[in-house]
Amino acid sequence: MVGPTGIGKTRLAIDLAKYFSTEIVSCDSRQFFREMKIGTASPSAEELAEAPHHFIGNLSVEDYYSIGQYEEDALKKLNELFKDRDIVILVGGSMMYEKAVIEGLNDLPEANEENQKKLQAIFDNEGIEKLQKLLKELDPEYFAVVDFHNHRRLLRAIDVIWQTDRKYSEQIAVSQDSRDFRTIRIGIEAHREELYGRINRRVDLMMENGLLEEARSLEKFKHLTALNTVGYAELFNYFAGEWDLDFAVSEIKKNSRRYAKRQLTWYRKADDIHYLPLGYAQEDFDGLVNYIEEQINSNH
Repeated sequence: MVGPTGIGKTRLAIDLAKYFSTEIVSCDSRQFFREMKIGTASPSAEELAEAPHHFIGNLSVEDYYSIGQYEEDALKKLNELFKDRDIVILVGGSMMYEKAVIEGLNDLPEANEENQKKLQAIFDNEGIEKLQKLLKELDPEYFAVVDFHNHRRLLRAIDVIWQTDRKYSEQIAVSQDSRDFRTIRIGIEAHREELYGRINRRVDLMMENGLLEEARSLEKFKHLTALNTVGYAELFNYFAGEWDLDFAVSEIKKNSRRYAKRQLTWYRKADDIHYLPLGYAQEDFDGLVNYIEEQINSNH
């Protein structure tokens, strides 16, 4: 179950899980952290009670957790769940985490210490813009989808490119055939203006629900990777006196829309996603269920 942030994946996933009497595995890398409920739009207690969820609030922001660890944990959980059921719902907008589960990540080289030092020096002396420019030149495809405000992601990709002399996007795009399940990909689509309107409203709702207090309680962890993310980084600038609150909130909206745009770019390349319209009616849902059942019963 894929799609950009704010499109309504949580609700559709729960409705499908209830229909098929199954469970939900999250691949939203921001919702792993229990202290970040509001800013990551984690499912509410009521939603969690409607269908069993896995990998929601299972970690602390202080825990180190890599995409490789997630791949291993998610596959282990899927194997458990598939013992008793034919269908499991995987949901989330973290493209690389979804890819890790469905296809597997390639064996990329370990970080090269010399490269890391060189890149860290560039970051310290010339800022994140220099790293962004470097990655954009080396691998425009990956730059189009990466969270380019996260300097660690930039460092990692550039390091791998330097080591292998190959684009990072090519190295993570090779499919692995080690999966003994079939994948049916579904999504929700909307006009961009409609999606952006939803994102803006959702940020306002987060603020009403206490995002400011949540971010303040996490300010002491702002150096951690988990907090280097939309919704928190902007408020840390407000706490530091660099921005006023209205501007910080407008930046959260802008950066959320940018993230959604990168997600749309990523998903647009896929030709195997069956889409429902935003605000779908009951007959759309029934049609989706029929589509899923047909896919399961087909020999393809």
